[in-house]
Amino acid sequence: MANAEIDPISLEIAWNGLKSIADECFITIMRSAFSSNVKERHDHSTAIADAEGRLVVQAEMSLPVHLASMGGMMRELIARFGEDIGPGDIFIANDPHVAGGTHLPDINMAAPIFDGDRLVGFVANIIHHADVGGAAVGSMSGGLDEIYKEGLRIPVMRLYHRGRCDEDLLKLLLLNMRLPDERRGDFNAQISACRLGEARLRDVLAVHGVERMQAIFDAIINRTEMRMRKAIASLPDGTYRFEDVMDDDGAGSDDIRIVLAITKSGDRIVFDFAGTDPQVKGNFNLTFNATQSAICYSLKALLDAEIPTNQGIFNAIEIQAPAGSFVNCIAPAAVAMRANSCQRVVDCVLGALAPVVPQQVIAAANGANTSAVFTGTDPATGRMYVYLETLGGGMGARFARDGKDGVQVHITNTSNLPVEAIEMEYPLRVEEYSLIPDTGGAGRHRGGMGIRRVIRPVGHTCEFNGVGERFRHKPWGIFGGEAGASGRFYLETADGGKVALSSKATSIPLAADACAVIETPGAGGYGRPDERPVAAIEDDLAAGKISADSARADYPQWMDFHAVTAIARWERSDEEKAFG
Repeated sequence: MANAEIDPISLEIAWNGLKSIADECFITIMRSAFSSNVKERHDHSTAIADAEGRLVVQAEMSLPVHLASMGGMMRELIARFGEDIGPGDIFIANDPHVAGGTHLPDINMAAPIFDGDRLVGFVANIIHHADVGGAAVGSMSGGLDEIYKEGLRIPVMRLYHRGRCDEDLLKLLLLNMRLPDERRGDFNAQISACRLGEARLRDVLAVHGVERMQAIFDAIINRTEMRMRKAIASLPDGTYRFEDVMDDDGAGSDDIRIVLAITKSGDRIVFDFAGTDPQVKGNFNLTFNATQSAICYSLKALLDAEIPTNQGIFNAIEIQAPAGSFVNCIAPAAVAMRANSCQRVVDCVLGALAPVVPQQVIAAANGANTSAVFTGTDPATGRMYVYLETLGGGMGARFARDGKDGVQVHITNTSNLPVEAIEMEYPLRVEEYSLIPDTGGAGRHRGGMGIRRVIRPVGHTCEFNGVGERFRHKPWGIFGGEAGASGRFYLETADGGKVALSSKATSIPLAADACAVIETPGAGGYGRPDERPVAAIEDDLAAGKISADSARADYPQWMDFHAVTAIARWERSDEEKAFG
């Protein structure tokens, strides 16, 4: 059936039906997973793909960084197994270099959908598992210098064959991961989502039939590409450049440069990373899929935030990233902390296009995916625990309003873990969880504030691993806005002392009488600080978002206002005295 035979109303109904399936699968994982990283922080994604492995629909709450990973896994699955795919199969993979992934903790699963013996499509999902083995607990420490140290590498493999689980494969996976019971629980959540998605898609297939279903998939992807190209065409032709730097890779490389030139002509847009530094020893490198996800997210956010998230966006853009570079690494490059680097790619896209879409861009956000991993033995149970969290920070200020405070930004879409969940599940006490004053960059609109989390182990000594970015290079302001504050890690000792830690803090002993302090970066301001209304400054002071010292230093109009007010009060006082 040709695409033209599907009227717009029927297509919209079908598309919303597919979205609801992806969303239901997402909720299924969230409600049935064992780890707090999934059930509380929602670090997972779900999607539907067609028989060619093209991504058609992604769940509303899915993470943008997972976008290309699911599509990459699907392409590898089809290339490897070809005609040897059948009903009841479930495939599993995570490897960034041979299975289309972006880092090892993100484990993909995909299940095919058949009509008789005809392959119609796939349901797919990703969970970020709190540990997948490797040299460091949590599989996310800084300083790991090859992928072999980051955890178990899984090529595309068949976990279920015609409905039967390969128990030997499952045992092999669990044997190489810490907390195997938790891992099994999260695997079961992914399997359940696959089975649910299969059932729901078969219901849709029963209504539309195979030919019409394929036509619907084609129409969704084609119309997404047309819509994106139309948005691209609205930009003025030209070449726009920007570059930014990563703090370091935790393994000896500092100030890693990402260089971007964006060339736009008609409805064609090319992202060229020539001049970007080579891949590094530490685990901040990006696979092509990760870079692709960051660019697709950025363009969608700037040009058409309501556009569907699918293969159509990929089709509308071109990316030139030299093989072996920081943004297109090759094996055995380490990649575990790739989310931080994705954030910097986003900043480069925003910085480059700021002159042509000034009302859509925002200043640099916290530019990180600040991670904290606590591990030890629970004194109450004698069992090992792993608490993994990535913390938000400031969001960049915008054309018409301030940046949001203490949130995840850009390519991540996770929640900060509630204090109650941490203290119920782990032998840890959260001594403080707050926003940090004076961390949002001054401007006509203020940048968002960073987060302070202070954590103490209860009745035992544990190990702390932290990885941060924008700890040296502050998140920049835009159009005259000031930079936001950088982040930091440190320990608070029993006597009140402070011990500074590296931004890539690895295997730090944390005693029961000490606290680990995580302070995430703020964000840059938008527009000149002297353009900020005095009433907004007063509101920030009243809310504790800025201090009086910062108001005096950053906002001369506030000082002028209070000087005039003080003079007026003094003059009124003299008049009152004169009238007795």
